[in-house]
Amino acid sequence: MAKEKKDKSPATPSKEKKQVEPTTPSAGDEESSSVSYETRVKACNAIAHPLASKKLTKKVLKTVKKAAKEKQVRRGVKEVVKALRKGAKGVVVIAGDISPVDVITHVPILCEEANVSYIYVPSKEELGSAGATKRATSCVLVVEKTTGGGEYGKYYDEIASEVKELNQKLITTV
Repeated sequence: MAKEKKDKSPATPSKEKKQVEPTTPSAGDEESSSVSYETRVKACNAIAHPLASKKLTKKVLKTVKKAAKEKQVRRGVKEVVKALRKGAKGVVVIAGDISPVDVITHVPILCEEANVSYIYVPSKEELGSAGATKRATSCVLVVEKTTGGGEYGKYYDEIASEVKELNQKLITTV
């Protein structure tokens, strides 16, 4: 009987690391997705304003993907907050389906104080995959393009103007 206990299978949760596959597709796979944009929006928190439209979400995630290739992103709440406090400029992309919401509630306030535009997207899994990580990501700072701008320069300019416009609308309505 004691010998049977020793022969436990090695599939115990404490010893074996599980790899969790994201349930939502990456930014480019939206057409083949079983989870629609509207379904993801329903899962967003109440504070997720301004929330990107379906079209803008695609543009933002594409820009994040291009910027990640050129290492022009800061991923995660800790890194984004640190960059904002140091004076980094760019566009902050925040996932709208973060739970608990307390994790990201201070980020928009820091963005407003630093005069940095921010936008919410519906899915943390999509944001993570666009940011070149295997894990879901709560927020990403796409660093403002430098003089060369690289490949993501034209994408950055496009979303930066749209996000700034949405932020201005939000401020004037409040």
